[in-house]
Amino acid sequence: MLAALGGAALLNMQSAGESGGNAYLEVKTWRLHNSGESQGTRVSQFLQSGLFPALTRAGAKPVGAFSNFIGPDGPYYVTVTQFASFASVQESLTKMGADDEYQHQLETLGAGAQFPFVRVESSFLRCFDKMPQAVIPPATAGSSHVFELRIYESPTPLTLSRKVGMFNGGEMQIFQRLGMRPIFFGETIIGPKQPNLMYMLSYDDLAARDRLWQAFSQDPEWKKLSGQPALKDSEIVNNIGNTMLRPLSFSPAR
Repeated sequence: MLAALGGAALLNMQSAGESGGNAYLEVKTWRLHNSGESQGTRVSQFLQSGLFPALTRAGAKPVGAFSNFIGPDGPYYVTVTQFASFASVQESLTKMGADDEYQHQLETLGAGAQFPFVRVESSFLRCFDKMPQAVIPPATAGSSHVFELRIYESPTPLTLSRKVGMFNGGEMQIFQRLGMRPIFFGETIIGPKQPNLMYMLSYDDLAARDRLWQAFSQDPEWKKLSGQPALKDSEIVNNIGNTMLRPLSFSPAR
């Protein structure tokens, strides 16, 4: 079954690559209060009825909307949106500015005596060459996956380029072969903690996540790739952050 999943992911990636160049992703973190303000409900309704439909009308592609359940500084939501090019980001923003329904949804979000969220943080990523667009996994009837968002900080732009090269040159393909279902890989071009890269993986559940990472750590191809002197993580990665996410009910990636 894992081999079949890996093959499907590879086919999806090849199809994505044939449809255009490297896409750009906006990864937003919606910081919320864990209080009686109903911020989670208000933001979720806005994302479902306001932001995602407006992005779609403007030519962008919502990839996913998630809530954190393992990770620091919760609660928060994470949204991922894909744009065909960096120029299309401005085009989408212009269209959304003239979108009456979206402007109405913004007014609804801000209505009331209390604020709808704490802050929104945003990063823009350029997708990697070997996975030039995000891939939404096939939906599973009656259930949803769990997702892991990982951030690798690197000491310098040159060491980051070596880590990106590792992903393009074999690491992401090992993920696929093992059935770890990559959603995207991207280098941050605008956002905090640079230089860094982000990627997202999908699993059936937490037990599958633990099992797959154990298999990855013992994989002969990974040991060969990571054993090269210039590619040791201790030299090219100086911090790794990760958070576990669950999809919201309307998320395209489920």
